[in-house]
Formats: sequence, C-alpha cells, structure tokens
Amino acid sequence: MALGKRKSEKQEAWVATTELPRSPGHPFYKQLNRLLAEDGFDGWLEKLCAPYYHVTQGRPSIPPGVYFRMILVGYFEGISSQRGIAWRCCDSRSLAEFLGFGPTEETPDHSSLSRLAQRLPQEVHAGVFQRVLAIAVSKGLVNGKTVAVDSTTLEANAAMKSIVRRDTGEDWKAYVTRLMHEADVLPADEQPSDEEIRRFDQRRKNKRVSNDQWVSTTDAESSITQMKDGTTHLAYKAEHVVDLESEFVLAATVQEGVAADTDTLCDSLMEAQLNLDAAGSEVEIRDAVADKGYHAAATIELCDSLSFRTYIPEPKREHRSRWTDKPPEYREAVYANRRRVKGDRGKRLQRLRSERVERSFAHICQTGGARRCWLTGLVKVTKRYLLQVAARNLGLILRKLFGMGTPRGLQTEGALAALMQFIMIVVRRASINQLATRWIGNTLDRVASIRVGVFALAT
Repeated sequence: MALGKRKSEKQEAWVATTELPRSPGHPFYKQLNRLLAEDGFDGWLEKLCAPYYHVTQGRPSIPPGVYFRMILVGYFEGISSQRGIAWRCCDSRSLAEFLGFGPTEETPDHSSLSRLAQRLPQEVHAGVFQRVLAIAVSKGLVNGKTVAVDSTTLEANAAMKSIVRRDTGEDWKAYVTRLMHEADVLPADEQPSDEEIRRFDQRRKNKRVSNDQWVSTTDAESSITQMKDGTTHLAYKAEHVVDLESEFVLAATVQEGVAADTDTLCDSLMEAQLNLDAAGSEVEIRDAVADKGYHAAATIELCDSLSFRTYIPEPKREHRSRWTDKPPEYREAVYANRRRVKGDRGKRLQRLRSERVERSFAHICQTGGARRCWLTGLVKVTKRYLLQVAARNLGLILRKLFGMGTPRGLQTEGALAALMQFIMIVVRRASINQLATRWIGNTLDRVASIRVGVFALAT
C-alpha cells in the first residue's frame, strides 16, 4: 500500500446550493487546524509514516493526518468506538471539512481506521504524542519540574463469560459442573441445569478467580481486575504523569490491570522525562507526587537514586516498619519522604495531585470516551490511548491560548448570554437601588466582552 498525503489547501467544488448546502465549518476545529498547520504537523507525520508504506505499489491509503484527526474527533465528541467516529465524520459536513474532505467526497470508513492502526507501530503513535507535547513546549506552556502520578482502570473489550481455565480449557460452566460431579452432588452421567449450577456456585467457599488460572479467549492480555466501583471486569491499567503547574500529561502508559503501582512508578517517571527531552524541553523532573498506593521502601529508594524527590504518604499499618532485613538506604529514603510529606509543601502538592490528575482522567476516560476499550491487545489499546491523551493535550493548548479547549465549550456562549439576560431581568424587578443595578450591568458587560474577544480570536 502506498502512502497517501493530505493536501494543505483544497480547491472547493462548485455545487449548486439547491443541491447541497455548504457548511460554515466549526470555529474550534478551524483553530485546531491552524495550530497544526503552523507546526507543519501533516508533513512531519507523513515523513514519519513513509517507511511503513510502499513507494508506488498499491492504492494510496487515507493520509495519516486524517487518521489522527478522526481520533481527535472521537475524543472531542466523546465517541469511543471507531464505527461511531466514522459515522459522525460522515454525518457532519463541518467535521468532514476539518478532515480535509470536500462536500462531494466520502469520508473514510471505520475499516480504514482499523487497517491504518494496525499498519502503524506504537512508535509512530508515541511520536505523535511527543510532537503535541513539543507544541506545548514551544509555546512556553510546560513546566515539568513537579509532576504527579496516578492510575485508573480501563474496561477491556472482553466479558467475564469469555474466561477459560489455563490448564484444562474449561469455561466457567464446565468447571463448576466438574466440581459438582467431584462433590457427588450429581451423578457422573447427568448434566445440571443453569439454576443448579448457580445455586452450587453460590454455596461454594473460597471462590477465587486468579489470573494465573484463568484467561480470556477474547483478549488474552487483559486481566481480571476489581474496578473503581467494586465490580470485577477484564481490564487494563492506565497511568498518567501530569505536570502539576500546567496540567499537561507528560506520559501515559497502559499496563496489565493487576500491575502494582509500586512496580510502574519509576518507569512512568522515566518515560515522562524521555518525552520532555524528545519535545525539546531542557527541564528535568525533580519532584514526584503520588498517593499511598505507590508507597514502598524499594520504590522510594529507587526514585531517590534516579534523582526523583518523592512525596508519597504512608498507608496506615498495624506495626512499625522493621529495617533489620533491609539496606540502610531504604530507611533513609523512607524517612526523608516522610518529612517531606508532613511539610506544608507536601500537603499542598497532595491537594493539587488529587485535583489535577483526577481531572485528566475525567477528561480522557469519562468525557473523552476512553473508559471502555473497543480494541483487543495491549499494543492496540496503548496506541489508541496515546492518541486520546495527545488530543487532551491539544485541547489544553487551545484552552490556554484561546480560552476554549473543546468544541462543546462554544455552547457555553449561548448559555452565558441567557444567564446574563435572566440576571438583568431579576435585577430590574428586584428592589435594588440604581447604583447597584448599574454596577451589576457593567460587570456582566465586561464578562461578555471578554468572552466575545476570546471567541473572535478562536474564529
């Protein structure tokens, strides 16, 4: 397959307005295209993807810039599946214009997204993430000296009904049936009903579903994990390293759902530092803030040896820590971390961590549609998640530069105008003196003028 290239400027087709009305476009997506064009993103991306295509043979693929923009649409519109993204882009003329397609051209199908995601390796997706971070660095928006780390669970594209025993290949129903036969609940030649299986399974003691014994036939790399709401699903774990000052995500990794936080902390911090270096930043990460789930003597000592100063609160334990069987460096690192956490700066950083890291998960997983995976395999999930985090960073760049970070943010203009009108009606009807009424009216006019000015910049 040959590499398709996205045209920077496309001549508009002459279509009669009676046949096909022309879309005015969306101001947010127009500003986003201007930002990417200013950076030369499409040309850079096509050079990065060129080694994975044939020079002349085959039909030209959809341009990589179009694939990337369609994933952006999925994040900004809150669409999780590739079928939903393809349908939304085909249905909206403003989104088709954002992708670079004219009114008579057909937007890519969801199968084209799947083929392109399989063709391009994870290194390309990581390069896109670093390129977006480089845009933020060039605008002077990233600090990166103090970061916070936290993780969340992503529901895999597999159901618990798909798990089978690793040793025998039995599914859950066959496994419980065998246990019933071994317990002489049923004769060996008789098969129980579904109701009998459920009753026997409910009365069984010491029921545990271990990842060492069970595996999913749909997604073998997913893990049986307890989710945030207490339910059990097949899932992955996503971990963010967030700049506490600018709120940019410096690194986003996806691991097995049962991966311990203490085992992944240092790797995520090192990846964040590599991403900053690749983005052209000269800043070195100094402070790392995390919750008590990351506290372990070996982890804290390793962070200290890598020049990362930790702020990790200790979990409550029944007994005091014993250091007789541990190196003295472990005790020194833990005591130093304890002193930092109890200080005023440590408490302030913990408040920022709980606010800003959780906000990044809310944007990407909840409103961005990344909580539920529609792809199988750790590599595929990581590719998609990296682009969604890059989309979130792009939205944060636009918010810091122009005051609007999502296309849905433009809807607040109408809501703000309606709120202003309602407040003025209430003020006029209330028994408030003329001076107070004039002051409230002037304040609302100033707010409206600021919003209108920001909207003009965005358009």
